[in-house]
Amino acid sequence: MRTLAWMAVLLALQGVPPLRGLEKGDQSNLDEARQVAVRTAAEWKTLWGQHSPDRDQPRVDFGREMVVGVFLGSRTTAGFSVEIVSALVEQGVLVVRFRETRPKSDRIVAQVITSPYHLVAVPRHSGEVRFENL
Repeated sequence: MRTLAWMAVLLALQGVPPLRGLEKGDQSNLDEARQVAVRTAAEWKTLWGQHSPDRDQPRVDFGREMVVGVFLGSRTTAGFSVEIVSALVEQGVLVVRFRETRPKSDRIVAQVITSPYHLVAVPRHSGEVRFENL
C-alpha cells in the first residue's frame, strides 16, 4: 500500500492530473472481465445500465474527461479487488495501470459471488488506450 501512496505523491509533484474516482466496489452486474474506455455520454449511459441500472450514474464532463474502468468479472469468493493506480499518456498512448488483489491462500474468505470493479474519470484522450495489470 505504501508504494501506491508514494506513486500518487510523485505523480502529483510531476504535474500529472489525478484520477477522479467515480466508483469502486465488488458488486457489478457485469459478470465478464473487461476493460473499458468511455468517451461519450451515450457510451457511459449504456455501460452504466449494464453495470448498475438501479442507481444514478456519476456525472462526467465528456468535453474534458473520459471514463476508464476495469471489471474483473465474477469471482467465487470475497477478497478480490481491483484498483486503477495511474493513467498516463506515453508515446501517444493512454496507459491505464491497475492492480488486482486476490485473497491469500491461507485466509478464510466468504463463499459469495463478487464482481470487483473500479471506474475513474481521466482527462480526455482521443488516441489509443492500453491497460496494464501491475
